[in-house]
Amino acid sequence: MVVEAATARAIYAADARASRGRLHAEPPSLTRSDFRRDCDRIIHSAAFRRLAYKTQVFIYHEGDHYRTRLTHTLEVTQIARSLARILGLEEDLAEACALGHDLGHPPFGHAGERALDHCLADFGGFDHNAQTLAVVTRLENRYAAFDGLNLTWETLEGLVKHNGPLVDTAGRPRGDRAVAAEVIDCAARYALALDSFPSLEAQAGAIADDIAYDSHDLDDGLRAGLFTIAELEGAGLVLVDDILREIDRAYPALDPVRRAGELMRRMITRMVEDVVGETRRRVAALDPRCTEHIRRASGPMVGFSPGMASAERAIKDFLFERMYRHRRVMQVMEKAEGVLRDLFARYAEDPAALPDEWRDALPAETPARARGIADFIAGMTDRYALGEHRRLFDATPLLR
Repeated sequence: MVVEAATARAIYAADARASRGRLHAEPPSLTRSDFRRDCDRIIHSAAFRRLAYKTQVFIYHEGDHYRTRLTHTLEVTQIARSLARILGLEEDLAEACALGHDLGHPPFGHAGERALDHCLADFGGFDHNAQTLAVVTRLENRYAAFDGLNLTWETLEGLVKHNGPLVDTAGRPRGDRAVAAEVIDCAARYALALDSFPSLEAQAGAIADDIAYDSHDLDDGLRAGLFTIAELEGAGLVLVDDILREIDRAYPALDPVRRAGELMRRMITRMVEDVVGETRRRVAALDPRCTEHIRRASGPMVGFSPGMASAERAIKDFLFERMYRHRRVMQVMEKAEGVLRDLFARYAEDPAALPDEWRDALPAETPARARGIADFIAGMTDRYALGEHRRLFDATPLLR
């Protein structure tokens, strides 16, 4: 399949010159567009730097070659920019949405999210997407004039709706749980409609997330020995089997490491090409004349074709069973959950254990107090959380 890049900006692409602006007005930059400034602010944030020591699947000390939350974010960003370029979209906005999408992840990946969700069960629970908003709107504290990063409306919209609309037209949650209070508050302050789709740029960032972790989690799983490439071949994964046959025809004696590498890069290419073709088909059917038409469409405009969606779902199912629920991974993550639960309970019982700046800012009311403790824990890296546990407890589990 030959994918031609767009020769001009699409009329339905976002335009930084027509941005709805920032909550706190700022003078324009002489050298950067508003969306480029959003990218740069995210890259220079403390939360972004901490992603280098936050788990994707494997704890940082398990090996130097596994993805971290930061390297995952960079891979998502590369794919998002590529999609935006090919489709004639605003590349900087796609990049901003991709760069910021995981800023709210706590230490230890989804295990950390489960632990904090348990700790906040009586106070609305914990959701990493909502925590991302907390990071960019109030927790980053580098600027004199405002809390957070003061990102543009369009970037915030992309972060809020990373997984699409949060409510239906009647205001009912689309998922199986209520919309987080952080999201509702952000939507009210920034006039974000939670029942509409985000821009195509944000949608490109979201599907780039799927493409990146489908491929790199397979790669890391193979490297970790959780499954073999022979087991991959025997799993009935149509996309994987098709690509491996293609590789074997071209390179019949290829060694296993290079064969796996070829599989991953060709899988990304195949998925990107499919998304481009399917997105162009959907956009042509809608014939949007502006970004608002994209927002009010009846479904997402960026997506996989039905065949690729089925193949991609099979890969996710394989990863869930053979990697995320693997006994070795689960043993480590259960211990990691215990570390964060211990920390939350200790800080709640003894706020003096918190750093001075966090203790002094802790609200008196129980729900807000619990949320403040969760904000502190969510910002930790894996190694900082383990260091805090060693400081406060006599025994800290070895996460291996």
